[in-house]
Amino acid sequence: MRKIAFPPALLVFFLLLIGCSDSNHEQLFDSSKLPKKSIEEVEHIIEAFIMAEDSSVIEIPEGFYELNTQLILDNKSNVTIKGAGMMKTVLSFRGLKTGGEGVKIVGNNIKIEDLTIEDAPGDGIKAQHTDGIVFRKINVTWTNGDKSKNGTYGIYPVQCKNVVIDDCVASHSKDAGIYVGQSENIIVKNSLAFGNVAGIEIENSDNAEVFNNVARNNSGGILVFNLPGLPKSDGKGTKIYNNQILENNHKNFATPIGEGPNGNTVTMIPPGSGIVLLAAKDVEVFGNKILRNKTAGIAIASYQITGFPTDAPNWSPYTSNIYVHDNEYDRSKGFPDLTRELGQLVSLYNAHGKAKTQDIIYDGFWDQNLSKTIENNPMKICIDEAKMSELFFTLFDLSGGKEEVKSSKNYQPFTNCTVSVATDISVIQSL
Repeated sequence: MRKIAFPPALLVFFLLLIGCSDSNHEQLFDSSKLPKKSIEEVEHIIEAFIMAEDSSVIEIPEGFYELNTQLILDNKSNVTIKGAGMMKTVLSFRGLKTGGEGVKIVGNNIKIEDLTIEDAPGDGIKAQHTDGIVFRKINVTWTNGDKSKNGTYGIYPVQCKNVVIDDCVASHSKDAGIYVGQSENIIVKNSLAFGNVAGIEIENSDNAEVFNNVARNNSGGILVFNLPGLPKSDGKGTKIYNNQILENNHKNFATPIGEGPNGNTVTMIPPGSGIVLLAAKDVEVFGNKILRNKTAGIAIASYQITGFPTDAPNWSPYTSNIYVHDNEYDRSKGFPDLTRELGQLVSLYNAHGKAKTQDIIYDGFWDQNLSKTIENNPMKICIDEAKMSELFFTLFDLSGGKEEVKSSKNYQPFTNCTVSVATDISVIQSL
């Protein structure tokens, strides 16, 4: 399916109404007040990473460390990297001219805790091919004025097993503040993500629980994506619960990286997106406060909505087996976004009237090999919210293309079912 374009006259009218989205530069604390470490003290930390042995502890004392090289821990086991506290130990990579990540980790049973990472040219901290990785009390941020020049991911474990992200803060990344990709056995808890394009994202991953977090003032709060063409195809089994997903209305400052599949899919996220499920499988969303996200509280979408190709081996573009229940909603923030096509779809064609924020939307794509009609709920999208009749729900029908967008308030086909989503994080709770 091609991307849907909307009438320019209507776009201009509503853009004048909503103005520009916030472009916040909030910082957790002022790192410039910390004592700057000497060249010798910085070199000592670089050497500690290079010379680290298995079962060692790398201590990074209080202070502001200005680095012009990456810190790499390569193929080590049972290593702890420990600062004096996220507001006391700062690793600044503003002077880094080569390499992408500020800190890169490959190994087994690695812990990094109690420090801040600032201004990496690429990702703040990346762990790859690591079995057992714990990020605890880590703050990753960018302090640039032009946020489009910020790094891509803040905290970024990819192709990992047994991942714990606990009591962390991530802000101002031009993709996801906290991103877990192509991994399995995942906990993201007690953390804060703000000022990013995506606050927290679980992508092509299995067995994840995301709970007791705050995602605020991002473009999108919490995302579960499955993208085509990656080494690990469909992920499944994610629970999102007891989170505060608040006012995620920040301007989307992500930059496209191509026109092919995964041409930076996060660029499509409209400001005002609370939770976005894209080609997601086996997801349960419950007990969350989803408040004042101006476009949609929860968006359930298949990959067709992106306009990118949907053919890939061992992968399905459809979102399926979703159970949404017992969440709290508040749609009182303002007008839906019109700077992204999905936002335009919501604002102009929802079933409740133009420029109406929606609590839950479903793009209405389904696998027609399973059913000839969506009324049978072939993708098992199950919604069980209190006072459902008072929520703004829209089911879209995009089968007629951009000339015949239809929508319906009918949520009944999706309310008489439940889905059992199985996750097991017992193997990593003790990390």
